[in-house]
Amino acid sequence: MTVRKAAAQNVTGVWNGRYFYPRDLAPVSFVATLFETASGLTGTTHEPAGPATGALRYATLEGRRDGRSVVFVKTYNNAGLHVHPIDYSGRLNGDATEIEGIWRILGNWSGKFLLIRSPGKAASIERKVAERV
Repeated sequence: MTVRKAAAQNVTGVWNGRYFYPRDLAPVSFVATLFETASGLTGTTHEPAGPATGALRYATLEGRRDGRSVVFVKTYNNAGLHVHPIDYSGRLNGDATEIEGIWRILGNWSGKFLLIRSPGKAASIERKVAERV
């Protein structure tokens, strides 16, 4: 595998996301910052706490990437109603700019999610890796 391909597959970066509920509730937009290392995947998210409050809800992420498969557990820091960890499992697209998949709360419900980052972010990571080699 070339350095270029390895860098393009790294998911480190800032991602804009949206998760969808299984019912007729409005989708929620969020921002995820992911850090991929040899030992796994960590990160954080922030999203609106509610449409009228203007407050943000924060969470931490822990997981891993294996090829195009990405899995992580999202745990809210200021939980409020969200006391259970949320399992995310998704698939990274070929140019490492999208992760699409399913979120699940054990014993409750699930829905779809989508994370997107600009190709420029992947290219920037690629340059930094190439410069270090």
